[in-house]
Amino acid sequence: MQADQQLDLSGLNCPLPILRSKKALASMETGQVLSVIATDPGAPKDFEAFCRQTGNQLLESAVTAEGKYLLVIRRK
Repeated sequence: MQADQQLDLSGLNCPLPILRSKKALASMETGQVLSVIATDPGAPKDFEAFCRQTGNQLLESAVTAEGKYLLVIRRK
């Protein structure tokens, strides 16, 4: 899937990945896709909760070959 915007938030700890992603999503159009790379071990659960609370759709939550977290979100 091709993301409309990508963020590499490696090295940032909670709550910065969520805050940076929220800011990026705010500048995007409905239906656009944001791809996030994070290293915070809490990121998958944090993004799951964030999407549930905001109505955005978590399309993918996976671990990359480098051991980072890939989170793909569709803006509501």
